[in-house]
Amino acid sequence: MSVLVFADSAEGKFKKSAFEVVSFGKKVAEQLGSNLVVLTINANKNEELYVYGAEKVIAVSNDSIKMFNAKAYASVIHQVANAQDASVVILDSSIDGLFVAPMVAVALNAGYASNVVSLPSATSPFTVQRKAFSSKAFSNTVISSDKKVIGVAKNAYGIHENPVSGATESFDVSIPDEDLQVKSVKIEKISGKVTIADADIVVSAGRGLKGPENWYMIEELANVLGAATACSKPVSDLGWRPHGEHVGQTGKPVASNLYIAIGISGAIQHLAGINASKVKVVINTDPEAPFFKAADYGIVGDAFEIVPKLIEKLKAFKLA
Repeated sequence: MSVLVFADSAEGKFKKSAFEVVSFGKKVAEQLGSNLVVLTINANKNEELYVYGAEKVIAVSNDSIKMFNAKAYASVIHQVANAQDASVVILDSSIDGLFVAPMVAVALNAGYASNVVSLPSATSPFTVQRKAFSSKAFSNTVISSDKKVIGVAKNAYGIHENPVSGATESFDVSIPDEDLQVKSVKIEKISGKVTIADADIVVSAGRGLKGPENWYMIEELANVLGAATACSKPVSDLGWRPHGEHVGQTGKPVASNLYIAIGISGAIQHLAGINASKVKVVINTDPEAPFFKAADYGIVGDAFEIVPKLIEKLKAFKLA
């Protein structure tokens, strides 16, 4: 029996979440007294995973899935899980991961727990802690099936180096035609910017910015911090910012280490989508804004005065 981890990549480069799930999987394998096997699909530098404890890497290279395809990915994971006699399969809980994992669970007749935030508290019965109620609470979930599928929440466990002398071997898969019926023809990405999914820091703004012409402040602050830019739903609805930057319960979920909200009042849907962020900082002129109740740090004041001073101080700090 083994523990199988799927290390996700994009354009051949591992996502940050890949290192986190391998770190997590290494400890789960130790808890179970099993060996760790890591699966990659069309990745370029599999040896990067050895640093995090991947002694055995199964590398799948297939031209038919150069772009993400949920059903095809699930088929590959299923085939490798069977070949490696995996009792536990671990993925991330990204948007893609939440799409693929249930399909894998069905194929394996396995129990599935998403948004897991810590290592199993027990292995008999197999018990994991998960985020619940839009990250407002935690639940202890028992998976009683013989095979188990786990989705690890972003930034919940962290990245931990555990260097080993690893080895990579190829694996040939046969993907059914019905799993290739939906194809990505083209994916357009903004280059040179940190994405919300990978960002440790997110700088977000709302209608308090008064118009799209004032977004230069947000972009400059994000550049200084090495952060991703985001916005509230009303801002994207107004066309001030692309819908891809809309974060919240109805947009992209955020689980960054630092989330800075500027001119955002804090509607319940927005708070539900960013609640998993570890430290939340709010800048708003309204001291009664709901966001202040959820914030770790708050500044009551005008963003047009505060943000330029913050940028100035950060630049001076980086030069010191």
